[in-house]
Amino acid sequence: MVAVPVQQPSQGQRSQARRPLELIQGSLSANRADRRSPWLGNLHRIADGSLLGLGVAVLGLSALTLHWQGQWTRNFQQLEASQRLEHRLQESAAVLEQHHLTMTGKPTLLEPTSSEKLVYLDPPGASQPSGFRSFLAQVNPRVILPGY
Repeated sequence: MVAVPVQQPSQGQRSQARRPLELIQGSLSANRADRRSPWLGNLHRIADGSLLGLGVAVLGLSALTLHWQGQWTRNFQQLEASQRLEHRLQESAAVLEQHHLTMTGKPTLLEPTSSEKLVYLDPPGASQPSGFRSFLAQVNPRVILPGY
């Protein structure tokens, strides 16, 4: 066995051998500050955790905002569709009304009225109140029972 000196990489080779994010990891790490003053390292960890939590909260709120905006857009489109249908219904009712008014202007096209052709309907019977409604009518909300 022969002893051979270990070759030290030159300065240029050493920088290429480093990991690409080593500089950033070194500056963001709390290890160096933790060795010098532990409370500063703890403060660094708290700040990192709070920034991470804040980032997650912002992402969550952004997702909720996009969801609610989509819901609002869908509901607004449904509202516009119902307004269009209502307008078409009003137009068709106006056309029918105009047709019937023109028919009354031509009495020869209408059927003459006679007493034999009249239809008599019985008046609707008085509806019986349901048992639940009559029970509710007996309950007086102003009376407070003892013990309550």
